[in-house]
Amino acid sequence: MLDIFVCEDQDSQRQRIVEIIGDIVLMEELDMRLAFDTKDPYALLEQVKASQNTGIYFLDIDLGSDMNGMQLAQKLRLLDPRGFIIFITAHSELSYMTFQYRVEAMDFVLKDNPAEAKVKIRECLLRAMERYTLQTNRTHKVYTAQVGGRKIAVDYEDIFFFETSSNIHKVILHGRDRQIEFSGTIKELSGVLDDSFVRCHRSFLVNKANIKEVDAKNRIIYFANGETCLMSTRMMKELAAGSRGREAQ
Repeated sequence: MLDIFVCEDQDSQRQRIVEIIGDIVLMEELDMRLAFDTKDPYALLEQVKASQNTGIYFLDIDLGSDMNGMQLAQKLRLLDPRGFIIFITAHSELSYMTFQYRVEAMDFVLKDNPAEAKVKIRECLLRAMERYTLQTNRTHKVYTAQVGGRKIAVDYEDIFFFETSSNIHKVILHGRDRQIEFSGTIKELSGVLDDSFVRCHRSFLVNKANIKEVDAKNRIIYFANGETCLMSTRMMKELAAGSRGREAQ
């Protein structure tokens, strides 16, 4: 998931940008969320420090502060090297400054043409989603779930287990920070995922790397977030042996 941040010192302008972004994320079903909007560049930096996701940053250049948008972008680039920076400004002539500050901006959006600004913001969000997906696929093993009209990519290391849903022909991905229900079956997943995942029960497919404990007596698998799933007798010995190996490390 991508986190979106907006820094604009004019309240009415910021509210409009936030509304446009919200509408586009909803309509395009993008795997993004508006994480924070503010007029204070220092407050934004604190929020980014606490975020664990790659960000998309919509920044005004003149922030009415002792830190301008270019300087803010420099600091953001250090915190989030893979982030996407977009300047929203009335000063198109300042675009040359991105080279001076070496912030690698994705684009400039001009405030004085609202209709064009909306189109540009949409283009930026779609381009950021595409680039992020490509980057993630290159650097991590990911599983991409098709949910409605959108694709959600989740790193293997962030998947605890898959569970057969009570809704027919659907499964639930139990992740580190969310659950995702999508069309499919445990059998189909077993055929496409690598050997990090083991079918421990007819209704469950687990990521061996994220198992915290195996209760062989009660045939229960425990994960770090407190969730559990069942295991069959057939898989009990293999998973119990793997759990003892991890505890010994």
